[in-house]
Amino acid sequence: MKPIDLTRKLRRDAAFDPAVLERGKAAFMAMIQQEVQPMRRPTIIPRLPYENVGAALSFLERAFGFREVPAARGVGADGAIDYTMVEFGGGMIGLGAQGAHGAFSPKTVGTTTQYITVHVDDIDTHHQRAVASGAEIVSRLHDHLREYRVYEALDPEGHRWRFLQPLR
Repeated sequence: MKPIDLTRKLRRDAAFDPAVLERGKAAFMAMIQQEVQPMRRPTIIPRLPYENVGAALSFLERAFGFREVPAARGVGADGAIDYTMVEFGGGMIGLGAQGAHGAFSPKTVGTTTQYITVHVDDIDTHHQRAVASGAEIVSRLHDHLREYRVYEALDPEGHRWRFLQPLR
């Protein structure tokens, strides 16, 4: 329930019992406090370089289920996205224009420069989504050492993503 909804409920209930307002005060204040406290962010946020940050963002959202952090977007004078951040579960990663800080896209340098491991709750559904969105699967979905199910995919610029789910 949002604070505004609680306010409306308290107003209605107070017409019959004025003491409701006093009892609802603590709940209302707790709700407001929870809304204004900043969300805790990870302390380390890697940043991947891309030739086309907008296209990368669109692909990562569609194929892998990442969500952009709207307040993190920076746009250049030409209207193109220069940088942004995406989140998945409790993690976050930055996407930025290549060349910044000497970092370049694997597409530019011709080789994979790293891989990123992402833990998912439902690896089979995640894999199906990636395939349906055109992700290049470079390591098929399989059980690994009886510890987890895993697959690896490349995004359109060659960053390697490793998705896994522990076996129960």
